Amino acid sequence: MKLITHILAVLCLYACSPATDGQLTVTGLHEPVEIIRDEWGVNHIYAKNQHDLFFAQGYAAAKDRLFQFEIWRRQATGTVAEMLGPRELKRDIGTRLFRFRGDITAEMNHYHRDGAEIITAFTDGVNAYIDEIRQTPEKLPVEFNVLGIVPEKWTPEVVISRHQGLLGNIGAELKTGRAVAALGADVTKDLSWFHPMDPDINLDPSINKELLSADILELYNAFRAPLQFEQQDIQTAFRPSDTAALAQRYDEKEEDILSIGSNNWIISGAHTADGNTYMANDPHRAITVPSLRYMAHLVAPGWNVIGGGEPEIPGISIGHNEYGAWGLTVFSTDGEDLYVYDTNPDNPKQYLYRGEWSDMETISETISVKGQEAVTVELLYTRHGPVVYTDSIHHKAYAVRCAWLETGGAPYMASLRFNQAKNWDEFREACSYSHIPGENMVWADQAGDIGWQAVGIAPIRRNFSGLVPVPGDGRYEWDGYLPITEKPHALNPSKGFFATANQNVTPEDYDHWDAIGFSWADAFRGDRINEVLSTGQKFTIADMQALQVDYLSVPARTLVPLLDSLTLSGRAAEARSQLSGWNLQLAPRSIEAAIYVAWENEIKALAAKRFIPVAARDMIGSIPLTKLLGWLTAPDARFGPNSREGRNTFLSEAFTNGINYLAANLGSDMDNWQYGQEKFKHTYLQHALGNLVNEGLQKKLNLGPLPRGGNAYTVGSTGENNRQATGASFRMIVNTGDWDAAIATNGPGQSGNPESPFYSNLFAPWANDEYFPLYYSREKIATAEAGKTILNPKE
Repeated sequence: MKLITHILAVLCLYACSPATDGQLTVTGLHEPVEIIRDEWGVNHIYAKNQHDLFFAQGYAAAKDRLFQFEIWRRQATGTVAEMLGPRELKRDIGTRLFRFRGDITAEMNHYHRDGAEIITAFTDGVNAYIDEIRQTPEKLPVEFNVLGIVPEKWTPEVVISRHQGLLGNIGAELKTGRAVAALGADVTKDLSWFHPMDPDINLDPSINKELLSADILELYNAFRAPLQFEQQDIQTAFRPSDTAALAQRYDEKEEDILSIGSNNWIISGAHTADGNTYMANDPHRAITVPSLRYMAHLVAPGWNVIGGGEPEIPGISIGHNEYGAWGLTVFSTDGEDLYVYDTNPDNPKQYLYRGEWSDMETISETISVKGQEAVTVELLYTRHGPVVYTDSIHHKAYAVRCAWLETGGAPYMASLRFNQAKNWDEFREACSYSHIPGENMVWADQAGDIGWQAVGIAPIRRNFSGLVPVPGDGRYEWDGYLPITEKPHALNPSKGFFATANQNVTPEDYDHWDAIGFSWADAFRGDRINEVLSTGQKFTIADMQALQVDYLSVPARTLVPLLDSLTLSGRAAEARSQLSGWNLQLAPRSIEAAIYVAWENEIKALAAKRFIPVAARDMIGSIPLTKLLGWLTAPDARFGPNSREGRNTFLSEAFTNGINYLAANLGSDMDNWQYGQEKFKHTYLQHALGNLVNEGLQKKLNLGPLPRGGNAYTVGSTGENNRQATGASFRMIVNTGDWDAAIATNGPGQSGNPESPFYSNLFAPWANDEYFPLYYSREKIATAEAGKTILNPKE
C-alpha cells in the first residue's frame, strides 16, 4: 500500500509554514474547542457540546476555503451580478426563481432533530471567521484582492441552497423531447439507452414540437451553470501583460451525472482477511482546485464522526462513526418534469388547467448589478413550479416541477442523521430523510452487518415516463412520492458483498418502477468491481485500494479481439500488433493504452457522425458505449447490406483515425505514444482565476500537469477528456474493526488558500493513486499532529 510518508509531510509543513499552535478568542462559543490538524491537513475538532462542535466546523472550514465559501454564498443568494455585472443577471434571476421559499425552521429540522441549532451554529462559526479576517483584510486569500471584493456574512438559507446539487434530468428531458420531435420516438430510442423497460417517450399530441427548440431552460441553466470569470473582473495590478486570456470557470457541473461515475461497495467479514466488514467509496465529480470535498473529524458528546463532504455544509457525508461506515453513489431518480401550458391571450399570467384559467403566483425581486442601476424582476409560478420561459406570440408558458423544492431538498444535509446511526436499522431510518441526490447508500458496521438502501425523493408517475415534456393541463400529475425505504434495498446479501457504480442494480422483480428512472450508466465499472469481489479471495485494505484505482478496461475485452478481422496496413497494422497479448490496463506511460483509447474514442466519434442524424446532434451528442458494443458484436443493416464487412470497414476507419490522431499529437515515433502525458491523458488543475492573472500568481494557483491512467469506463475513472475533468478527487476505505486503518485521499489538498501548505500537498500523491491514513483515535492522531489551535469563548 502506498501512503504519503510522515517524514516528507512534516518537512514540507515546517519548511513552508509558520507554527500553527495558538490560542484564539472567538465570539459565539460556549466553551473552549480544541482543533488538532494532522500532517495531511485534516482538522480533528474536539468540542464539549454540540453547538460548539458545529460552530467550530464552520469556523475551520471557512478559514480553509474562504473564497469557495464566498462564491457559494453569492450563487446561493443570487448576488453574483453584484460582483461580476450584468452578464450574470440571468443567473441571479434563475437562482431567485428556484429559491426554497418554505418554512426555514421546518426545513432545517428535517435534516436532524436539532437541525436548526446545528445549521445556525455552523453559519455563526463561518461568520465568526469572516468577522475576524475582515479586521485584517491584508490577510484575505489572494482571490479577494484580485477581484476587489470582501467576504460577506452567511445565513442558514445559504447552507440549504440547492444550487450545487445533482438535482435531476430536466436538461436531458428537454433534449429527448426535441429528439423525438425531430426523429420520432422509435429512432430516438434506437440511439439512446433506456432500461430495463421500454418507456413511453412519445410527445403528447397537444405539444407543438416546433416550439421546443426555443431556449426554454435558459434561466434554469443559468442558475446551474459554472461561474466564469473574465479579464475585466481582475484588478489591474494582477492582470498579465497579455490581456487576451480566456474566461475561466470557477467550478464544473456535469450535465449528465451518469457519465461521470462513482463507485462504492461493502464486504462482509466472511470475505476479508481479518474478518471485519469493509466499506469503500470514491464519488466522482469535477476535478477542481480547491476540491469539491473537504474532510473533518467531529468529536463532542453524541458525536464522533470522520470523513468528507462539501465544505459549506455541516456534518460528514461520507465516512464513519464508532459503529459503522457509509458511502454513496448516484442512483437514477427523476425528480424534475417540464410542463407546457396554454396561456390566456388576454392575460399571459393565466394558464389553462383542467378547463379553467388559473392565475400564476407573482413574486417581485430587486437585484443589484455592478456598474448599473438595480434591476427589479417579476418571478412567476404555476401550481407545478417556477415558470422558466413564456412565449407571448404562441401563448405558451413552461414551468419546471422540482421535487427538490419540497422541504428537505438540500443536497447531502440528511447526512447529519447518518453521522449518529449506531446500526443498520438506525441508518436506514436516517436514509428516509435523504431526498437529494438520488443515491445508493451503503453501510457496514462492527456488528457484521452490511446493507444497501437507495435514497432520493421519487415522484410517482402513473401515466407518463418523465422522459419528455408534458402538458400542464392536469392530465399528467405526480401521485405523491414513494416512501424512501420502499426504494430498492438489501441487508446482508448472500454473496457477501454489494457494489454500485451508477449502473442499474434494481432487482428485476421490483414493484415501483413508476418511481425509478430509466437512465443508468454503462455497467462496465460495476461489472469489473463485481468480478473482482466474486473471486472468493480474502480481501485486505490494500486489495480495496487496488480496486479503487483499477485501470482494466472491460470494453477492451470486446473490442480488441475484433481487430483480428480488420484489414490494416502500414502504421495501423504495426499499431495493431502492439495490442497482441496486451493486459487491457489503461496504465500511464503505456503505448498499448494510448493506441486502444485513441481507437475507442474514434469509434464513438465516428458512430455519432455516422448514425446520429444531423437534425438531432444537439440533442443526442453520443451513443452509449454499451449500445455500440451490441451493434459491433452483432452487426445489422445499419452497417450496410453485408453487415459484418461493413462493421469491419467501420472499425478499420476508426482505428486508422486513432493512429492518425496519435501521430499528429504525439509525433511519428510510436515509442512516444504513451498514455498519461500532457497531450494525452493528464491532470492539470487550473484555478478559477488561473489564466487571468500574471505569471507569478498563475504558478501559485495552477497545479500540474501530471500523468494519469484510466478513462470513463475503468473503476479508477478519469473521464473521457485528455485533460482529466472528472473523477474521484476524494476516496475513502474503512475497516470497521480497526478505525485507525482507514485510508483516504482528497486531492489537491484541504485548503483553498494558495499560501497554505495544505493547498497542494495531496496533489501529486492523488495523481499517483496514493492514500494517507485517516486516523480516528486520539492516540494515533497525536502521532501525526502538525498543529493545534484552542478556540476560547469571548468573556
